[in-house]
Amino acid sequence: MSLLKTRSNTQKGDFNNKIVVITGASAGVGRATALAFSKAGACVALIARGEEGLQSAKRDIELAGGKALTIVADVSDAAAVETAADTIEKELGPIDIWVNNAMVTVFAPVSELEPDEFKRVTEVTYLGGVYGTMAALKRMRTRNRGVIVQVSSALAYRSIPLQSAYCGAKHALVGFIDSLRSELIHENSRIHITSVQMPALNTPQFGWARNKMPNRAQPVPPIFQPEVAANAILFAASHRRRNVPVGSPTWMSEWGQKFVPGMLDHYLARVAWSGQQTDESEDPGRADNLFEPVAGDPGTRGTFSTRSSPKSPALWVEENREWVIGTAVVVGVLAALGWYGARSQSGSAHSRRRH
Repeated sequence: MSLLKTRSNTQKGDFNNKIVVITGASAGVGRATALAFSKAGACVALIARGEEGLQSAKRDIELAGGKALTIVADVSDAAAVETAADTIEKELGPIDIWVNNAMVTVFAPVSELEPDEFKRVTEVTYLGGVYGTMAALKRMRTRNRGVIVQVSSALAYRSIPLQSAYCGAKHALVGFIDSLRSELIHENSRIHITSVQMPALNTPQFGWARNKMPNRAQPVPPIFQPEVAANAILFAASHRRRNVPVGSPTWMSEWGQKFVPGMLDHYLARVAWSGQQTDESEDPGRADNLFEPVAGDPGTRGTFSTRSSPKSPALWVEENREWVIGTAVVVGVLAALGWYGARSQSGSAHSRRRH
């Protein structure tokens, strides 16, 4: 196991003195990613709506010996994102890596959603990624270098009930990024854009997202800690991969959608309704973060730590796939040679007995 750990750790890349921008950085995946980049030597710029969460994230980074710049901005506002990018380059220097992570969602069937809720989820989750990418590209193009990481989801390929607005926004991002990637190739650009498809994660999202269901929202197991997502983002930022799927549930979602989408429709209709709710009743009067940030410091992790894994063997395989494939080929060749040798010896012995 020590070999596995060593190989994984050495593949995260060298981010010393890199300028890294992360949206949605006040909590959850964004916050865990900011701390991970900082520990790897990067100088990080944190963008989010919640001032308290941003300042707490900055303190975490500074206590660990890092440096962080915080900017309060709503990514659905293109002008605000552009101003933030200007400020970052003036305060810290040229942006090397931009991570689009900000998102909002609503747990409800389509029949119970309002048009302004659909619009808001789309503006933050989809257009927020578009505006962040445009701001990053505007600056990276002048230097012909840089990396843009889109934090995506297994739900970008396989939608589930009760999160239609979020799933639609994530699907839209796939189309946007694929189009942009082809344009960059056409331009012979050295700018790299990549997506990281996340599984269910233990983040504060489920305690502050708008929820119209009778019971409290929960991630669909298996659940992973946000640090697993952060490790995947650092890997994606330092390796020229088109996509980085995280966890076996993401693999199964993507391949299931390719081959048995109708079967998944019926399966999710049975299990995903109750699977996204706990046994606890929801408080209909609690604050949510759809239109305004929730007061307080939400932290990095949610309330499902006892059910969450700090590691993902499937992610390790993805990070080390060249080594895994090479090893599998060598083992296969050796096995084939062994089988051929045993068969040859058996044939020779049989021939000697006949003579």
